[in-house]
Amino acid sequence: MESMLLPILMFAALGALMYFSMKKQKRQAAQVKQMQDALVPGTRVMTTSGLHGTVTAVADDTIELEVAPGMRTTWVRAAVREVVVPGPVEDNYDALIADAPTDIVDADPDTTGNNGGINFRKSNEN
Repeated sequence: MESMLLPILMFAALGALMYFSMKKQKRQAAQVKQMQDALVPGTRVMTTSGLHGTVTAVADDTIELEVAPGMRTTWVRAAVREVVVPGPVEDNYDALIADAPTDIVDADPDTTGNNGGINFRKSNEN
């Protein structure tokens, strides 16, 4: 009977390690799901592929990210890895949208003299 004690203890220890590991993974998955469900426009996020962007619109299972001024892409919510800069509180969100400027300023001004519409853009939210 004593010869069976060591294998039984080893299997019990292995089972305990597996149980606590699964419990930790479930807790982390729940935190990620809660973070992804709490996304609001104005939140700066990083995707699983490392792309940084600002959330501009939220749908049921997709979000729209602005990765450069005027350049927006659609992503699945599950692609968001982490929140880099939290967005506005939902109570103040409507006031922030009303005060938001509609002109988007380019960081690289047109120095050639012929604008051609390249460096000055208008937001299409008007």
